[in-house]
Amino acid sequence: MQAQTTANTLSREQIEAKKKALADEKAQLPKPYHPETNAEVDIKNAIKSAKKEHKNVLIQAGGNWCIWCLRFNNFVQQTPELKKMVDENFVYYHLNWSPENKNEEIFARYGNPGDKFGYPVFIILDETGHEIHIQDSALLEEGSGYSPEKVKEFFNAWKPKKS
Repeated sequence: MQAQTTANTLSREQIEAKKKALADEKAQLPKPYHPETNAEVDIKNAIKSAKKEHKNVLIQAGGNWCIWCLRFNNFVQQTPELKKMVDENFVYYHLNWSPENKNEEIFARYGNPGDKFGYPVFIILDETGHEIHIQDSALLEEGSGYSPEKVKEFFNAWKPKKS
């Protein structure tokens, strides 16, 4: 009986330790989402930039509350090869979904992909603003992070076709 109680105590302690580690990680990661901004205007500007630069728009939908959203952004920014791929091929925008600003009209325009896949979810637009792909981020995961190979494949599959 005592062994079972000790196991339960350790289990609770382990859970609390994991929660603390997660909170510490989240506190240290950059916060790329801005609930106060006008996403409608931001996306229009991203499309204008994409058209001028002959890029696609990579919308990462999520929020600063989402550890996987923060991990993906940090992973791309801290991995030179991935950052270069994004910088050369996409206008990268973080579409906020949070209690402060759910951007319901914009999410509805893209079929509310977060409801289906969770967050982050990626919306790819061509340079004219036409939606060409919705990506479930779970397919890019590996362990407690993201797979460099899977993310490279994703970026390569949806970069603009150069003539």
